Amino acid sequence: MKSAADMAVDELTAKQAEQELARLAREIAYHDDLYHQKDAPEISDADYDLLRQRNDAIEARFPELRRPDSPSLRVGAAPATGFAKVTHARPMLSLDNAFAEEDAREFVARIRRFLGLKEDAAVELVAEPKIDGLSASLRYESGVLVQGATRGDGTVGEDVTANLRTIIDLPKRLQGKRIPKVLEARGEVYMRRGDFQKLNAERAAAGEPVFANPRNFAAGTVREIDPKITASRPLRFFAYA
Repeated sequence: MKSAADMAVDELTAKQAEQELARLAREIAYHDDLYHQKDAPEISDADYDLLRQRNDAIEARFPELRRPDSPSLRVGAAPATGFAKVTHARPMLSLDNAFAEEDAREFVARIRRFLGLKEDAAVELVAEPKIDGLSASLRYESGVLVQGATRGDGTVGEDVTANLRTIIDLPKRLQGKRIPKVLEARGEVYMRRGDFQKLNAERAAAGEPVFANPRNFAAGTVREIDPKITASRPLRFFAYA
């Protein structure tokens, strides 16, 4: 007899669905902690997204079974200890993923429904590359950087101002004639692949353990307690909003 974890969503009974949602909540919370707090994931992004998609599909079929701790109610993860907390002026949301053509088609269909368009109406799309790093929010007052925070759970993040100040291409003072009194810029802290490969080569030559990937290395570096460690690593910042 198959366990609930091995069954397709449309095969689950209500009791099995309840058990599966409990398992998924535990497993996703475990991987969230590894990814967001320890910057040491055990599974790929694609495998993680499959867990989230299964959770969402079960909730769509059994909406009355959605748990108070459901992964679908969370964005990112709770801020870690060791840094002061920052409440975002507006929530920092995350992007959805699409792994198949059907996902993209459904995205366009939702746009048509939202705009009240016909099913065959043309929809103009704009696409851009995604820089994969750690989301950060910068607050400038009278053109001066006064605070930098991580996304955290989307509502409350970590105050990493001292670490962000060490990033060379992140402006500490805005230039221009018409600078707003308060400005919030959001973007991604990341590491170029070439810099990451060079760093890993140097660590391997020195007999030190290498880092898994640029994204987690950048995220872990931003959340170092000692800003000197952050300053010693080639991080960059890309603003998108």
